[in-house]
Amino acid sequence: MAMGAEAGGGGARRRGCACAKADFFPEESFSSWAAYGRALRSTGPRLADRLTSRSLEATELHEVRARSGADMKRDLTWWDLAWFGVGAVIGAGIFVLTGQEAKEVAGPAVVVSGVSAMLSVFCYTEFAVEIPVAGGSFAYLRVELGDFMAFVAAGNILLEYCIGGAAVARAWTSYFATLLNHQPGDFRIHAPALSPHYSELDPIAVVVITLICALAVLSTKGSSRFNYLLSILHLAVIAFIIVAGLTKADTSNMRDFTPFGTRGIFAASAVLFFAYIGFDAVSTMAEETRNPARDIPIGLVGSMAVTTALYCVLAVTLCLMQPYGAIDKDAPFSVAFADRGMDWAKYVVAFGALKGMTTVLLVSAVGQARYLTHIARTHMMPPWLAQVHPRTGTPVNATVVMLLATAVIAFFTDLGILANLLSISTLFIFMLVAVALLVRRYYVTGETTAADRNKLVACIAAILATSVATATCWGLNVDGWVPYAVTVPAWLASTVCLWALVPQARTPKLWGAPLVPWLPSASIAINIFLLGSIDAKSFERFGIWSAALLVYYLFVGLHASYDEAKAIAAEARAGKVEDGDAGQMAPPTNGK
Repeated sequence: MAMGAEAGGGGARRRGCACAKADFFPEESFSSWAAYGRALRSTGPRLADRLTSRSLEATELHEVRARSGADMKRDLTWWDLAWFGVGAVIGAGIFVLTGQEAKEVAGPAVVVSGVSAMLSVFCYTEFAVEIPVAGGSFAYLRVELGDFMAFVAAGNILLEYCIGGAAVARAWTSYFATLLNHQPGDFRIHAPALSPHYSELDPIAVVVITLICALAVLSTKGSSRFNYLLSILHLAVIAFIIVAGLTKADTSNMRDFTPFGTRGIFAASAVLFFAYIGFDAVSTMAEETRNPARDIPIGLVGSMAVTTALYCVLAVTLCLMQPYGAIDKDAPFSVAFADRGMDWAKYVVAFGALKGMTTVLLVSAVGQARYLTHIARTHMMPPWLAQVHPRTGTPVNATVVMLLATAVIAFFTDLGILANLLSISTLFIFMLVAVALLVRRYYVTGETTAADRNKLVACIAAILATSVATATCWGLNVDGWVPYAVTVPAWLASTVCLWALVPQARTPKLWGAPLVPWLPSASIAINIFLLGSIDAKSFERFGIWSAALLVYYLFVGLHASYDEAKAIAAEARAGKVEDGDAGQMAPPTNGK
């Protein structure tokens, strides 16, 4: 599958199909066991170097991007991005998790659980316009927060996409079963020897993922056309659901609007961020967009406004049709129509849901492959994964590897486990991107004074600390309003200090998020607060994954990316390709 490889971390590329060691570990640190031993002994200095290194925008746009050999085709417009956004969001998040959260967590109040994601959309949009590369939030964090934080986010990005795709694929099976007049779980194979949460095997999900993979590697533009044709059909089905569902509305179902209290609303909000990761995938397509300054803001913000409105209306319709306790968590809309005497309508709903989840899987496949491609360009992952096929202009290797991992997870794992774990990764990444936007606006190396830099660090630290304190009080179920009367005004004061005391060091060249620092600060607070609403078991799984990421980084990713940074510096023949916070206080080393 490899269409080429780099030798020596930045030297001449070899063409042709190959899976040799140089395709996966071309860096000097892995040239021999002795070299690897020397690299391990230098882990401390190398880690210090990577912790303070921040990539330049030009590096991401040119030198790093060139590591893929062939370029991705720039043939997407705002129309493509908008439909990718619609196709990515209106799927399992709306058709499955809405029912699950309404039944078990929030009741009818689930309708207000998805609005907060719009804050993150604006943060992403500024970065996607200013740094239009396939790496999405990984590239943005590499530029603003440094190499190590970008890797931490990268690992969670990959987890997010694998789990998201797996959850949608399993939901696809549930609606397919209802379309064929079966119960949602009838087409899964029960394996009693396995743990209860991993014993419902789903071969249909694997087949669907495989077909989506084949389409994604053939053509991005072709995938876009397929996506918006399905999305148009899907919107027609949604219109039918709203109109037909409201004819069966019973307002008495909404009388007990918050049966699980305020905590239920926030817990549902945390999980339902699952429905909004689509715009994250769309941002990775910036490298393939003809006019990023125009197309990305229209495509991202426009599609998210439409899908958020549709989500709210669909949630209201579902809760008006059935009492929250009677909602089916696997195929809620199909079962709701059947229970209201419109048994025929459940087939229309199931068909529409399948269309929607197919587009979600397609956009996820396109997005996750581009993330992995850019991560591999930096050599944090094997560079074999960075190769772009010269004929199709798509990252074939990355697409196949990511969807193989997704298929394995989809085959075994229960939807509830997937949704909660996914939400932790999503909220964590959204929070980091909001922090990165504050750093981008208020800090420029060589221009921002030391005093302003220190005030910026203090303000961001205070915003994070007060947000964590509020989330901790909420997560520990602290009684009374007193703790919040301290932490919330403290967050507000931190944001005011940033607004009043630190001058902005950068003005967006093409398009900027509004209301900085208020919007990104609010995004940080909300994302961290919602993390406090997720169950402890999910955090345990998140901790295990994070520990595994750290082990991989210390033994592989650190040394490979360190060597690659030196190779890029040598190629550019510049004394400073990457800059650290200490740039003015220490002589440049290691190509910084």
